[in-house]
Amino acid sequence: MSEISSPAFPARPRIAIIGSGAMGCYYGARLAQHGHEVNFLMRSDLEHVRAHGLRIKSCAGDFSLTNVRAFGTTGEIGPCDLVFVALKTTANDSLTALLPPLLHPGTVVVTLQNGLGNEACLAGLHRADQVLGGVCFVCINRTGPGLIDHISDGDVALGEFSGGPSARTHAISDLLNGSEIPSRVEDSLAVVRWKKLVWNIPFNGLAIAGGGITTADILGDPALAARARVLADEAVSAAAALGHPLPEGWADYQISRTPPMGPYRPSSMIDFVEGRPVEVEAIWGEPVRQALAAGADIPEMEALYQEILDAIRNR
Repeated sequence: MSEISSPAFPARPRIAIIGSGAMGCYYGARLAQHGHEVNFLMRSDLEHVRAHGLRIKSCAGDFSLTNVRAFGTTGEIGPCDLVFVALKTTANDSLTALLPPLLHPGTVVVTLQNGLGNEACLAGLHRADQVLGGVCFVCINRTGPGLIDHISDGDVALGEFSGGPSARTHAISDLLNGSEIPSRVEDSLAVVRWKKLVWNIPFNGLAIAGGGITTADILGDPALAARARVLADEAVSAAAALGHPLPEGWADYQISRTPPMGPYRPSSMIDFVEGRPVEVEAIWGEPVRQALAAGADIPEMEALYQEILDAIRNR
């Protein structure tokens, strides 16, 4: 069978955002602010955003976006060149219905979701060589209908699901950078996924296990701060056991960047306290399973995974 070729990535792609929560709205609004056609799939905020637009409070500069291209179905949006998936991983089952109307043979799909396994999910619905992962090091909350609070900026690290970076990978990164969304290209998507898990596993996890506490609460309690460090170290060891060694001092770096966030409420903790589904398997379950299969010694990660399951069961 001959290899299917991919068309050149367009300079001005037609863009869709699946999952217009805090992250999807912020990144989509930045792209639209810089002249790109961005089509937002929205549900709860649809009518409000159609009437009032999006308001972004941002550490990189506040702005408002009027005349938002907001839609209730992907069928109304139609085929796009670039699709960003910003759904919670707990809604991945819905992609079977949501994604096909947005696809043409050259559509590139980028998941901005947390944890492990999301690219493989998309590769089951579209060509694997057209799937990328984007790992977002950023603090963003939705504070009301059409209201987004961008608290702390990091970058979007892009990697290909199949193979190494290509001209297309760099073109998408350039598109983001040109829209005030800091971005970089990574040689290994797996490495950058674990880089973020070194923060998400301890801080999202302990915030839930603590019943809905903030990052400041965690770091302000000597026992919890010490446990966060052990969890971060275990995540680094797990990545190494899987063949994805992280930079020297990465656990120190992830912990040191947390105090400037102030009393930050991690997104998984917000989902927990508000009674919504929590991304347990993508952020804790799958990393634990992969690490154990690779022979990593991760007792605190195992214990935290069980504590989170118990907390959700008993809330």
